[in-house]
Amino acid sequence: MDENKARNIGIPGIESPKDTCVDEFCPFHGMISVRGRTFSAQVASVKTGKTAVVVWQRRLYVPKYERFEQRKSKVNAHAPLCLHIKKGDNVIIGECRPLSKTKRFVVIGKTEVENK
Repeated sequence: MDENKARNIGIPGIESPKDTCVDEFCPFHGMISVRGRTFSAQVASVKTGKTAVVVWQRRLYVPKYERFEQRKSKVNAHAPLCLHIKKGDNVIIGECRPLSKTKRFVVIGKTEVENK
C-alpha cells in the first residue's frame, strides 16, 4: 500500500486526512477496519500517547419525577497522529476491534461546532 495515499474507510461524510502517518492502528493509513457504532463526542483528554478520552452527554427521562437527568458516557479511543486531535475538539469515533485492554474505538474525523 502506498504510504502517501489514504484509503477510503467506507463511511459517508468522512474525508481522508491531508497528512500522512505510519500508525498501524490508523483507519486511513493502517489496517484497522471501522465497523459497528459511531458517535459524535468531545475530547476530554489526550494526555496518554495516542489515546484520547472521549465524552458525550445524553438525557434520560425519570418517570417518578417527570423530569430529565443528564448522564454522560466516557470511552478511550485511539487518536491517529494524522488527525491532530487536541482537548476540546468535537470528533467522530467509530467502533473497531479491541486495540488494547480499554480501547475499542478509533477517532475517524473532526466535526464543526454546532451553534444551539
